[in-house]
Amino acid sequence: MTIVLAYLDPGSGSMILQIIAGGLAAVAVTAKLYWRRLMKFLRIRKDEPETANPADTARGTDSG
Repeated sequence: MTIVLAYLDPGSGSMILQIIAGGLAAVAVTAKLYWRRLMKFLRIRKDEPETANPADTARGTDSG
């Protein structure tokens, strides 16, 4: 039988938790950024037509 002597200090556990929390935050931000594109790809949500900016039409800069 092999005896393994290993020690994890509290700083190591804290660092592991920070890595896990950072990874989850990165996944959440990436999902938020690409959510609309993913829904279009899966054909769950259809393309939305672009609407004119009301500020442009009020100034008369609309090219229509």
